[in-house]
Amino acid sequence: MPAVTRQEFRDAMARLGAAVNIVTTDGPAGLGGLTVSAVCSVTDDPPTLLVCLNRGSPQNRLFKDNGVLCVNSLAPGQEALSTRFAGRSAEADMVERFSHAHWGLLSTGSPVLDGATVSFDCRIAEVIERGTHSVVFAEVEAVRQGAASRGLIWFSRDYHPIGAG
Repeated sequence: MPAVTRQEFRDAMARLGAAVNIVTTDGPAGLGGLTVSAVCSVTDDPPTLLVCLNRGSPQNRLFKDNGVLCVNSLAPGQEALSTRFAGRSAEADMVERFSHAHWGLLSTGSPVLDGATVSFDCRIAEVIERGTHSVVFAEVEAVRQGAASRGLIWFSRDYHPIGAG
């Protein structure tokens, strides 16, 4: 059988819906944030998430050097913020990106998005380099559940609201 091509894999993955998250960090290496859809639960003892960060991103090293991150799951109406943090807008400066929303703090010092459906404040426990991505295992130190009753997913290369409305 012929190997699956990169484009074939990408087209197939477009049919796998995923939550839209802005993953943030702050610490000695500086402030950073980017849009990530590759996030999932690993275990509840200890509470741990898996977060995949593109190795080609200039922010990849920033997350590793800070050793902390916060996964902020977005709600409908936050699509423009997602696009800003995905790097698809003209705002390359981090301070400018963060100025478009209100942020708080929990345990690690990573920015926590006001209005997120849920935020997981984490310490990086382990990083495995695989292909184009860094696979980050992040132990959850604090959780903040938002008031939003609907979430935002990325499916078929577009945003879609989900949940009770």
